[in-house]
Amino acid sequence: MCCFLAAILLAGCAGYQLGPTQGRQAGVTSIQINPFINHTLEPRLSDAVTRALRQRVQEDGTFHLDTHNTGDIVVTGTLVDYERIGVSFDPDDVVTPRDFQIILRAKITAIERGSGRLVYEGNVFGRSTARLLTDLPNTERQTIPLVAEDLARRAVAGLVDGSW
Repeated sequence: MCCFLAAILLAGCAGYQLGPTQGRQAGVTSIQINPFINHTLEPRLSDAVTRALRQRVQEDGTFHLDTHNTGDIVVTGTLVDYERIGVSFDPDDVVTPRDFQIILRAKITAIERGSGRLVYEGNVFGRSTARLLTDLPNTERQTIPLVAEDLARRAVAGLVDGSW
């Protein structure tokens, strides 16, 4: 019985890989993340996304974050869509949302500096659900960092685990 349980437990870990993926050595390749271009109508999104992406790259450890414009890989991005969707509504006023979801979409490109070769291109999104507090601007101001962190998590996963 113990052997059976051990086999099931080990089988669950069969797809797990310790350390960096794609056979790369951690921290050898440097990555430069340029500020994102904001094509949405919401201000200050670019700063939040760029900050979250840089922080996530540092936390992941696969790449060394380059801040002196000499990275082996140059990442650029464009924020293409910002959407606010009502998820639940005030029972007394079915037009006024009580909870809503914010979705931010971006197009990300990573190019190898030396060769100019495209190493990653993808569309990513980040989202978070928020409860309307006192007013919409304050609620969005508090929710945008969460949306940016979710987008950064998905973007770094694409960069690290991509097929390049």
